[in-house]
Amino acid sequence: MSKVIKVENLSKAYQLGNFGTGTISRDLERFWARLRGKEDPFLKIGETNDRTTKGESDIVWSLKDINFDIEQGDTVGIIGRNGAGKSTLLKVLSRVTSPTSGSVKLKGRVASLLEVGTGFHPELTGRENVYLNGAILGMRRAEIKRKFDEIVDFSGVERYIDTPVKRYSSGMYVRLAFAVAAHLESEILIVDEVLAVGDSEFQAKCLGKMGDVSVGEGRTVLFVSHNMGSIRQLCKNAILLNNGQLLTHASVDETLSLYLKSNIANGSLKDYKHQGPLANMITFEECAVNKIVNKEAVFAPSEELSVSIKYRCTTVVPKFRLSLNFYKDSLLLFTLHNKSWPAELKASEYQDEFTIPAYLLRPGNYTLGLGGHDGDPISDGREWIFINEAYSFAITNEWNELNDFSGKGLINIHPR
Repeated sequence: MSKVIKVENLSKAYQLGNFGTGTISRDLERFWARLRGKEDPFLKIGETNDRTTKGESDIVWSLKDINFDIEQGDTVGIIGRNGAGKSTLLKVLSRVTSPTSGSVKLKGRVASLLEVGTGFHPELTGRENVYLNGAILGMRRAEIKRKFDEIVDFSGVERYIDTPVKRYSSGMYVRLAFAVAAHLESEILIVDEVLAVGDSEFQAKCLGKMGDVSVGEGRTVLFVSHNMGSIRQLCKNAILLNNGQLLTHASVDETLSLYLKSNIANGSLKDYKHQGPLANMITFEECAVNKIVNKEAVFAPSEELSVSIKYRCTTVVPKFRLSLNFYKDSLLLFTLHNKSWPAELKASEYQDEFTIPAYLLRPGNYTLGLGGHDGDPISDGREWIFINEAYSFAITNEWNELNDFSGKGLINIHPR
C-alpha cells in the first residue's frame, strides 16, 4: 500500500485577542482609550477587559509537532477531548487553513465534510446546492449529473430537493452534504463529527457507506467522532490527540484503551463541571469503586463492585434521586437509581452506594456518568444535575471461577 497522507512536524498556532476594528479611525480610538486607561470602546457584548485572566502568552498552539503517515485504503479515527486539536488537524489536511510550520503531503483528491452546511448557499435549492457543493469539492458537472439521482436517493431528501436549503433542518443539511462528499470520486474522505446531527438510522447508513468506500473502493477515510462505538466499528487504526499533541497512532483497540484511561477521573469531582439547574445546590465530591479513587482502576470479572458516591447539598432539595449511568465505548448500557427515593436533602454531606454483582459486566472499558434530579421522574419540569465522565474503569479478560456465581448483591436495574 502506498502512503496517501504524510504529516511532518505539523504545528498550528493562533494568536489571541483582536487585531483591529476594520478602520484606521476606530483603531486610533481604541489606542487612545488604552492610553487613558479606559475600557476598549469596541469590546463585544459579554466580553470583559480583565487583564487578570490573561495567560502568559497570546499564542495558543492548537497543534504541536504532529507526525504520522496514513496508507491508501486505511480508515483512521481521530479521537481526543474537546479542544484537543482534532478539527484543526482536519482543517489543515483539507487545506481550509495553512499550518504555522511543518508540512502536509496529500496524494489524490480530497472530499471533506467539516461543518453542517459547508459549501451550501441558504437561498439556493437542494438541487442547486448539490451542483454548487460538488463543484467546490472538485467534481465536474458531468460527474455530478451522472451521480445526481444516487446522491439524492442516499440523502433521503428527494421530496425537498427543489426547496431552498434555508428551510432544511440541520439533519437534512448534513444528509445532503454527506451524500455529495461520499459520492465524490476522491482518494481521501475527511469527515468531522457532523454525523452526530443525523438520526441513528442515517448514522448507520453513513458508517456503512464509509466502510464501502474504504474496503470496496480503496479510498482513505479520516473520521472524527466522540462515539467510540462508531470509531471501533469503522476504523482499523486511530490517532489520539491531547492538548494539540499526538499521544499515539496505533490500532483502534490500543488507542481507545489509552484514550479511556486518559479520561479517567481521579476520584475527586469538586473541580469538575457540574451541568444542570441543580449545580448551584448540589456538588458531587468523590466517586470510588471498591474504595479506589485513583486512576486506571482495573477489576476482574469475578469481583463484586461497590460504587460509592459522596456529595454535598447547600440548601433544601425536597425530592432528590441519585442516578448512575454505565457506558461501554460511549454507549449507554443501563442506569441505576438509589433506593431511598424520594429523599429530602438538607444542607449537609451525603453518601450513597451501588452494588454491581460479579460477572454482570463483560471485559472492556467502562465510564460512569453521575447525576440526579428532583421531582417526579416523568415530569418535564424537573431540575437535574449531571457529570458526564465521573469515573472510568476496566474489567479484565481473566475469566475464572465461572461456576461460582452466587448472584449476591443483585439490585434493581432501571433501563433508561
